[in-house]
Amino acid sequence: MKILCLGAGATGGYFAGRIAQAGADVTFLVRERRAAQLAANGLVVRSPHGDFTLPARFVQQHEVRPEYDLVIVTSKAYDLDSAIGSIRAGLGPGAHALPLLNGLAHVDRLVAELGAGRVIGGTCGIPATLTPEGEVRQLGPLHRIAYGMLPGTSAAARAKLETLHGLYRKTPIDAVLADDILLELWEKFVLLTTMASMTTLMRGGIGDALAADEGEAIVEETLQACAQTAARAGYPVRDRQMAAFRKLLFARGSDFAASMLRDIEGGHRVEADHIVGDMLKRARAAGVDPGPLRIAYAHLQAYQAKRKRTGAG
Repeated sequence: MKILCLGAGATGGYFAGRIAQAGADVTFLVRERRAAQLAANGLVVRSPHGDFTLPARFVQQHEVRPEYDLVIVTSKAYDLDSAIGSIRAGLGPGAHALPLLNGLAHVDRLVAELGAGRVIGGTCGIPATLTPEGEVRQLGPLHRIAYGMLPGTSAAARAKLETLHGLYRKTPIDAVLADDILLELWEKFVLLTTMASMTTLMRGGIGDALAADEGEAIVEETLQACAQTAARAGYPVRDRQMAAFRKLLFARGSDFAASMLRDIEGGHRVEADHIVGDMLKRARAAGVDPGPLRIAYAHLQAYQAKRKRTGAG
């Protein structure tokens, strides 16, 4: 199975790099600067689960051919349009796309553009960053990926998923071949939206938010709004997952924060519309009181407006 991974940053570099380390036929689709780094140093990963360096196979856009069986998409949500344009050239006959983006809105867009049969469901979680030198650096021990058939995915994808799962079982990654990938997507959406809303609104780690007099109550209200929205959509968060979310979201003294906060602190673009904005829209459509989601999204929209006004984006 020939795999093309769009991007070799924190997400693509790690999750596709691990299966390349396990023997998978992986090619990375990258821009010129990243291509130069990979050519000079290979794919360099620093991880609590073991560092590794691989001679990475890579192509740039003009070199892509329709010869891949599976395309892993790891772009940011705001780059989805360009990502779709980039991967079209690599989709061979019967090829499938596996997006590892945050949230849910991208699934409908990919289905509309590529056809339901070609789209596999996927989600992942890892605290990681790409350093200026081109090293993928994992910032904590979490590294989980889940993938599975969506309702419209063609039957031919099943064998690819089983092959992919076999590769991940050779790595230290917590990998799940999910019976219900939409439930996995919704659960990640609930956690991420709560974490992103609270840490960007409070401009600090979750422990800083909890240190405020009303902090714990505000985090709880946000979590409940997101969880109720998921339940109204037919995907109530499982008890064990909710327990894990609470352990993370109510850890006093924790400096854990969503990557969206790091993006704001760096003056970068954020996935505000795709995460917090989309959850807010879905909550309202489901008749759920969005609570602090309203303020969190307004805060992020103000940040985006300022970037636009000052010419930053």
